Amino acid sequence: MQELKEKIEKYGTVLPGNVLKVDGFLNHQVDTDLMYKIGQEFAKHFQNQGITKIWTVESSGIAPAVMTGLAMHLPVIFARKHKSLTLNDNMYTADVYSYTKNTTNRISISKKYVDKGEKVLLIDDFLANGQAVEGMMEIADQAGVEVAGAGIVIEKSFQPGGKELRDKGVEVYSLARVKALTDDGHVVFN
Repeated sequence: MQELKEKIEKYGTVLPGNVLKVDGFLNHQVDTDLMYKIGQEFAKHFQNQGITKIWTVESSGIAPAVMTGLAMHLPVIFARKHKSLTLNDNMYTADVYSYTKNTTNRISISKKYVDKGEKVLLIDDFLANGQAVEGMMEIADQAGVEVAGAGIVIEKSFQPGGKELRDKGVEVYSLARVKALTDDGHVVFN
């Protein structure tokens, strides 16, 4: 998606440790026009797959997931990272390691909103090592839910997540694939 690549080049910042910071338009301040186009692009790509719900992990995946849900006229569920007092133990859970935060979070989705046999589309802001998508797939497996694929805003293709998911037969559709982050702060796309 050319507009996304242009935003990454203009506003993205390369940090040490192969981190791409895009908080100016994706995961802190949200460019709603761009998110709307991202949602439309995911909807167009996955439109004929019988998807019944959109899943993501809080919080950076919520904006692209909601826009995809809007475009597809489907509900969106986001896996919570922190247990709330309003959530009970009737949850599907999985542990997810965050590369950029160097922490492991237990994500959870309420059983109340998941029906066995549903077909879900997973949406995430970044794909590096694939932990968030793997966690959602683990929950889908627990719930008896089929995963139609994963829509990724930015994939760091030099890290193993995308290849590992594709090797497992998951359809991964990434709108911007980054093959390198250079020492002088540039982003190189596939």
